[in-house]
Amino acid sequence: MKYIGVNGVLTEAAKAVIHVSDHGFLYGMGLFETFRTYKGVPFLLDRHLHRLQEGCRMLGIPFQPDEEQLTRHIQHLMVANGLDEAYIRYTVSAGEEVLGLPTGDYTRPNHILFAKPLPSTNTQTGQSTSPSALQLLRTPRNTPEGEVRLKSLHYMNNILAKRELQQYAEAVRYKAEGMMLTADGFLAEGMVSNLFFVRNNTLYTPDLSTGILPGITREFILELTHLRDIPCEQGLYRWDELKQADEIFMTNSIQEIRPVDLLLEPGGATNHLSVPLTQPRSITALLLHDYRQKAGIK
Repeated sequence: MKYIGVNGVLTEAAKAVIHVSDHGFLYGMGLFETFRTYKGVPFLLDRHLHRLQEGCRMLGIPFQPDEEQLTRHIQHLMVANGLDEAYIRYTVSAGEEVLGLPTGDYTRPNHILFAKPLPSTNTQTGQSTSPSALQLLRTPRNTPEGEVRLKSLHYMNNILAKRELQQYAEAVRYKAEGMMLTADGFLAEGMVSNLFFVRNNTLYTPDLSTGILPGITREFILELTHLRDIPCEQGLYRWDELKQADEIFMTNSIQEIRPVDLLLEPGGATNHLSVPLTQPRSITALLLHDYRQKAGIK
């Protein structure tokens, strides 16, 4: 990245700084959203901004979204970095404050905008068509700091999970996503994605009560499922139930729907599934088709 957006100003990456007294740095008080563009336009931006606005309200960070203005900033940043399509990260930190826990709301947040190339997958959609793996982790999903998990700057749990993932040779070989369970042993979510699986033509996904992030793509997939009248349940599930699944896929805003065909366990056990995208009428393939249509990808 040659340029970064800092409080609405296009800034050389090497010169982009925030003050050390920013409470995003000192206490993790800040939120971010990651999303991607299709044909140069941020996808589901209104939903990302709504989630960001609600989170900022909970943290006492002033934030009034302006979708049109942000879209212009994103497109200017993409041009400056020579990008036709981009992976976007928009961060709102609490801003500079005195050292110590605050007694009131923040007043001077910082807005940081990153744009980088999409992962090296399908150049049109950013979607990998290669099979993927899911590695069961021993690192448990931590519980949210509040009533609902926010996409906050506090990412230690995910980083510890990533460090564990790198210890497994097969996981590294297959570039696996790491699967975290709750402290009670229920399926939670991946390090950077939400989980879905299909059994007997019913779609299942862990309930928000497990403490998972209410993902934007997760929510969108649930809506697409409803439009197709596909039976869907949200609940508490175990790893052994996942091993009996007919289809498994992970979702996030960058990878869209990522089918899983291989399950890995810390002890070395593996479980193979058929690849859903080779079955045109599979639920995974149908939902991916609908998702891409909504994104304007034919």
